[in-house]
Amino acid sequence: MIDQTVFNNKKAAYYTLGCKLNFAETSTIGKLLAEQGVRKVRPGEKADICVVNTCSVTELADKKCRQAIRRIGKQHPGAFIVVTGCYAQLKPEEVSHIEGVDLVLGTEQKLEILQYLENLEKKEHGGTVIASQSKDIRSFSPSCSADDRTRHFLKVQDGCDYYCSYCTIPFARGRSRNGTIASMVEQAQEVARKGGKEIVLTGVNIGDFGKSTDETFIDLIRALDEVEGIVRYRISSIEPNLITDEAIDFVAHSKRFAPHFHIPLQSGSDAVLQLMRRRYDTALFRHKIEKIKEVMPHAFIGVDVIVGTRGETDEYFEEARQFIDSLDISQLHVFSYSERPGTQALKIDYVVDPKTKHARSQQLLDISDQKLHAFYEAHIGQEANVLFEHTKKDGKMHGFTENYIKVEIPYDATLVNETRKVVLGGWNEDRTALIVNNQSSTVN
Repeated sequence: MIDQTVFNNKKAAYYTLGCKLNFAETSTIGKLLAEQGVRKVRPGEKADICVVNTCSVTELADKKCRQAIRRIGKQHPGAFIVVTGCYAQLKPEEVSHIEGVDLVLGTEQKLEILQYLENLEKKEHGGTVIASQSKDIRSFSPSCSADDRTRHFLKVQDGCDYYCSYCTIPFARGRSRNGTIASMVEQAQEVARKGGKEIVLTGVNIGDFGKSTDETFIDLIRALDEVEGIVRYRISSIEPNLITDEAIDFVAHSKRFAPHFHIPLQSGSDAVLQLMRRRYDTALFRHKIEKIKEVMPHAFIGVDVIVGTRGETDEYFEEARQFIDSLDISQLHVFSYSERPGTQALKIDYVVDPKTKHARSQQLLDISDQKLHAFYEAHIGQEANVLFEHTKKDGKMHGFTENYIKVEIPYDATLVNETRKVVLGGWNEDRTALIVNNQSSTVN
């Protein structure tokens, strides 16, 4: 039984580092506390409770988490600080000894936060740790959040069974699991009832959806496509071996799924993919890109790549660079390899030095800039439906087309969370978005 008096007149601040899935889960934590009467702090207010949802995908991510926790402690002196997320799951004792931390919750306990807030007294000698081992992480907790850009992030899956050689996510998130299609449809309907227009499907390995409910990803997107009121869905990162040709064809002819894909490649060298223990080769990856472009020539395709992994020789990198350059994709998300404790990659002898990693990263970023520029240029003069967001900056507002082209117009409050058909013009002043040649008077 939760003692609600603990939360009387309390205010909370929430901080999220890392992926879209973390943002969805932080939103759920905020809702749980709000139901107990805890109000979110306003700018300039001091919080009584601070919740920090962490990331641990790289050593740099760990460092940013430590810095954020210390900064939050200074911003909200005396606040009860709860740290959760992947960093908290992987290194709970380390986190518990960061100055100011009172409670460390593992992945399994994250969304059961209320039962661990028995009192809000500060701890003098390190925070309390409550975390299950990764093998015992089994529950699926539904989460759906709205960000400040009109999008909602719907958690459809959690955990991963892949154990790639460089990655600690399976240890931080547990085995692959998911909610039911019926529950996802219900959450999408709730978003629509509240006026939400766009939903991003998120998870750790969303193409693996259905393992724990004997359902499939294609069945999920078919069901969601029937939810009235949602204008568009986006599929977040999905493994190339799990996005089937059937799913690609469905998106191409669907009512609401956007022609926008985010597919992790990680390396364009088959030898490196084997060292990474990835479950596909470059031939399969190329097939998926060509299949998407065959049925959706205008589709935006973002691709994740890691440079400087152990075993990536100069020859292997050059293979990867040439392969990536040959793909008809729109943008690269380039990450430098970061060694993670306990991973199998540490057994690989060949180590890439930091200077070489940086140079390789820059080469791929240059390719990305060229491809993104060409993708935008190819759409100048075309009509597109743009969903505008509420953020105002320097008298401007932005929105995105179905295929993820950023569009800039003078701020107009009546267009927030509205879709408008426009003719895409040239570049804006800093070449980060396209401007509009001719706005239609019709709001779709």
